[in-house]
Parts: sequence; structure tokens; C-alpha cells
Amino acid sequence: MTRWLTEAVPRGRIAAFRTVIYLFVAADLVIFTPWVRTRVSVPGDLYQPLLIGRLLHLPTPTAAVVAVIFWSLLVLALLAATGRAPRLLGWTVCALYLEWMIIAMSYGKVDHDRFGLLVALAVLPTAGRARHGDTTRTEAGGWALRVTQIAVICTYFLAAFAKLRFGGLDWLTGSVLARAIIRRGTDLADLIAQVPYLLIVAQFGIVAFELLSPVVFFLPPRWRLAMVGFFYSFHAVTIATITISFAPHLAAMTSFLPLERVRPLLWARRLVGRGTPGSATDAPAHVDTESTPPDPAPVAAGAEPAPPGGQAPALGRPVGP
Repeated sequence: MTRWLTEAVPRGRIAAFRTVIYLFVAADLVIFTPWVRTRVSVPGDLYQPLLIGRLLHLPTPTAAVVAVIFWSLLVLALLAATGRAPRLLGWTVCALYLEWMIIAMSYGKVDHDRFGLLVALAVLPTAGRARHGDTTRTEAGGWALRVTQIAVICTYFLAAFAKLRFGGLDWLTGSVLARAIIRRGTDLADLIAQVPYLLIVAQFGIVAFELLSPVVFFLPPRWRLAMVGFFYSFHAVTIATITISFAPHLAAMTSFLPLERVRPLLWARRLVGRGTPGSATDAPAHVDTESTPPDPAPVAAGAEPAPPGGQAPALGRPVGP
């Protein structure tokens, strides 16, 4: 079990995953959750902090507090995405984003799609330093990725458990998806809804898929990637039909992917190098500029050897200094 939890991975994968997660945090502030800043205009009586907020005795958010968290988190997340000071910046971003989420979710609605992302932010600082493209393996980084993967799969499995706990078997045979399509469905969803019993079948399929999601850990690497691809396709269909994105969950799910193979900066440099006349990439592949220079041409019998630099000796003067 310990070997499975700490299965070593390339440091380049940790560096790439760190960049993805911290860039998503910055994007989340300005794209997905900018509405958190409007919470300060809501009466303080409506602020009902989550259990963790009550345990930490966090104050009711004010305009100044929210502004400081927003701008500090935005700047520090971008810095953390570069890989510098992974522990200091990592723990700071984790603490600020946790407070950002406590503020966001303390007004009556809690989103379960951020669990994997929060776990990733909590464990990434423990992975230590990592550089893009580094192929050396790290068990600490493997542990950080594995814990994030477990959190991602728990999001699916516990979602099915919640459906059956609060909705019972009626969730499977009820009108859950029909109501979702009425509220926020797309034209594609309207077409699907016209097929008799298809929504009921889809509800059974969703619960079955969520309950079986832990199987991903028992598959060979190639099949595991195929199943993760199915996870992403499931969310693509969800976005296309009822416009629910699960973007934080999708960012955390990149922990399953061999991200060390994705190196856009290196690809861009190669692309620029190919288009530059006289660049090193234009040289023939067989030329070895580091090899030993060829032996000088043989000296004819009776002739004096040429001096260094290839210049002939002056008339009547000896060769050499």
C-alpha cells in the first residue's frame, strides 16, 4: 500500500501539474468565481460560515478583506506557477484560496467540484522543487499526485452515495435531468429529451459510472488513460447539455495525465528555430562539432612543416616562434 501511495513519478510531471493548478487558481478568480467579491454587499447576517470557518473563528468578510485576498492570491498564484519557492508560495496560496472558498460557500451553497483542487493545493508544497522536463523520479511528488487522484475519485464516488442517500432510488427513476434541462438546458439537451426514456437511462448510467470510478486505479496505464479520457468526455457532454462545467475538478484530474510530455515552450522554441535561417536546427544531423579535428595533411619529404595558423614561413627564417 505504501509503495502504491508513493509510486515515483518524473519531476517534470510535478512541475507541469503545479503550473496547471496555480494558473487555474488565477483564472478561477477572474473567470469562474469573480462573484465572490460581491458577497461583501450582502448583509452580514446571511453569512453562515462552514464548519472549518467556525472552528478557525474567521471573521465576517468585509470589502477590505476580500480585496486583499483577491489581489494577493492572484499575484501569488501566478508566481507559484513558475515553480519558485514551492513551499512558501504553495502554502500561502493554499491558505488564501481556502479562505476564498470559505467566503464563497458560506451563503447557502457548497460546490463539490472543488474538493480535488483544494487537496492538490494542500499537497503540492510537499512535493519540493521540480523543473519542467526533469526525468528524475520523486516519491514525494508521486504521493502528492496519488492523494489528488484519490480526492478526484472520491468526488465521483461520494456524489453517487449522496444521490442515493438523499434521493434514494427515486433519483434513478425521477425527473432530475429533465428539471436540469428545463432550468439550464441547451438545444442539444432539448433534442436528447425528446427520446423516450433516454434521460432515465442516463440517470442510471451516471450513478453506475460514479460508483465504478475507483476501478481506474486497478487498470493498466493505457486503459487508465482511456478511462480518464471517458471522464473528460462525460464532462464535455455535461457542459454541452446542461452547461455545468466542473472546471476545478477537471484541473485536478490532470494528476492522472503524463503532463511531462506536454512542453509548449520547448515546442515553440523548436518551431521558431526551424524558421530562422542559419539556425542550429538547419545543420545536418550527422555533423559533430564536438569531435576531434582531423589530422593535418601529411608533409611531403624534405619540406618544412607549416607553422600554426596555416601561414608559410618567411624566406630564410625558421619555423616557429
